Amino acid sequence: QVQLVESGGGLVQAGDSLRLSCAASGRTFSSKAMGWFRQAPGKERDFVAGIGWNGGRTEYADSVKRRFTISRDNANNTVYLQMNNLKPEDTAVYYCAASIGPVPGTTAGRYAYWGQGTQVTVSS
Repeated sequence: QVQLVESGGGLVQAGDSLRLSCAASGRTFSSKAMGWFRQAPGKERDFVAGIGWNGGRTEYADSVKRRFTISRDNANNTVYLQMNNLKPEDTAVYYCAASIGPVPGTTAGRYAYWGQGTQVTVSS
């Protein structure tokens, strides 16, 4: 129903910025909330940011508040994660996810569709 492809990860130094992109396909994209999650080796997959169906509501994990910004362009079927002032603890594989409903949940169980992930590595 929905296919997601992430891009934009890479190797950066602490304090640098990256912008992740998630290209989505599927005619119901515009009605779905979208989210970003991340997972480091040996750790749980954690919520990072979410955005409502029309971009009017956003949610952020406390650890990324005021540093990361999620946005979406429904006309282009794309969701973005702008990451500023990156820290070594941000190192993880970042996954784009699509929810079933229009409201951005903060747990992985609320999202039905997932991309393959993109690696973000931040050196100190």
